[in-house]
Amino acid sequence: MKTLLSLAIIILCFNACSRKANESQVKSYANLEKANWLLGKWGNNAGGAVITETWKTRNDSTFSGASYAVVGSDTVSSETISLAQIGSDVFYIPLVKGQNDGKGIKFKLTSSANDQLVFENPEHDFPQKISYSKISADSLMAEISGMIKGEARSEKFPLGRVRN
Repeated sequence: MKTLLSLAIIILCFNACSRKANESQVKSYANLEKANWLLGKWGNNAGGAVITETWKTRNDSTFSGASYAVVGSDTVSSETISLAQIGSDVFYIPLVKGQNDGKGIKFKLTSSANDQLVFENPEHDFPQKISYSKISADSLMAEISGMIKGEARSEKFPLGRVRN
């Protein structure tokens, strides 16, 4: 009986230790989840250009994005974007074909709220700041800003949710 009781205690201790080890291995991506409102397809048809930006979940730590502008039948700009949580930090990483030796540029999330995300990279030429502000469930404002040759510049891109 004592052997059986000892064996039961050992098994219970082993299970408790295993459960604690598994719980500590579960990663939290709560900082990335603050950007869930960005997921979906967004667009604007203004000034002769059609701007489209799409966001989807790649995995539990990364969102994939794509942004492009079309004037007439010509794509005048395009980039792929990753929004990735690395450790506890979140990075906006755009990749523009033919620029930066084919490597993405990391912009660190420096401020977040329920309705705004601000990413910054003070070492980048332009922009140094990229922000998204949620206006409503179906509209947002994307903005790039920074300095060019000592002069402050910014561009705003109002976008509405595109329903398929």
